[in-house]
Amino acid sequence: MSAGDPATAIAFPGIRQSPFADLGKFLLINPVARRLTEIADDTLGYSTLDRYRQADSAYSAGERVSFLVTCLALAHWAEDTLDLRPALCVGASFGDTAAAVYAGALDFAEAVWLTARWNDCVEAYFAENHADVVTQSFARTPEPRFAEILRELDEAGEWYEIACHVDDDFWMLSVREHRLDWLHTAVRARGGLPMYTMRPPMHASVFAPLRDTIERDLVSRLDLRDPHLPIVGDHDGTVVETAAGVRRLLLDGVVRTVQWPAAMATLAGHGVERLVVSGPDGLWGRVDCARSRFDVVPLTPAVALRPRPRRAAVA
Repeated sequence: MSAGDPATAIAFPGIRQSPFADLGKFLLINPVARRLTEIADDTLGYSTLDRYRQADSAYSAGERVSFLVTCLALAHWAEDTLDLRPALCVGASFGDTAAAVYAGALDFAEAVWLTARWNDCVEAYFAENHADVVTQSFARTPEPRFAEILRELDEAGEWYEIACHVDDDFWMLSVREHRLDWLHTAVRARGGLPMYTMRPPMHASVFAPLRDTIERDLVSRLDLRDPHLPIVGDHDGTVVETAAGVRRLLLDGVVRTVQWPAAMATLAGHGVERLVVSGPDGLWGRVDCARSRFDVVPLTPAVALRPRPRRAAVA
């Protein structure tokens, strides 16, 4: 176990759509963000900020790399400014890459290369496969009502997979697109709230061929090491302390359900009282399975850009 504060863990959120206006000022001003961006530019051979600024679609490689930079720069800013010393870390979905870097298992330059190439692999795969599959998120749907929806899909002989169990009443479910209107109606009929629809979909066992491609072409080329900070896996709450475990964690992000309540339960079981969420987050640090257990401290670009005394304690 790390020699950090045993009561504190750091979480790296899953990526959310972030227009350049949301992150650009921080990326241009913060010294750590600027240094990491320079490494990213050298690694990829182009200006990631320019690609981010000029992208005509969400979740471009430039945006993904800039999100990764933001999350890690905020964490290091908190170390210097707020004396952050976590004993554990966790990532949600895309956040697993940032967690692997922060924990010392993966070099930042390799993480940048992985992020950009991973994006290419995903685009190429879904251009040819599963064009009729989407992932729908919805809230205010407790597990018994969610089970009713799944039972109706089973009775209709429809395929589905649970992409994310975000909270006790918050889910992301992958279905074929022709069932999307039905799903919206079924959720609303049970008092639930359909939210956003994701294309391409994510976290499903049927994407095993994509996992195999990423393993063969990308992850096999990484110089992974045992993390110096334990990582709590977001698929089952397992504590990852080896390079092999980190490798599996990254690859499992393609095919396994994110089980955020399980990860939060593991943190609580290790005595964590404070969860510092490093990066733009509108979800993972806000759900009840996190807020009911921990004092959640958001680290955002706005927080880092706010004038403050030189040293303060995380509170």
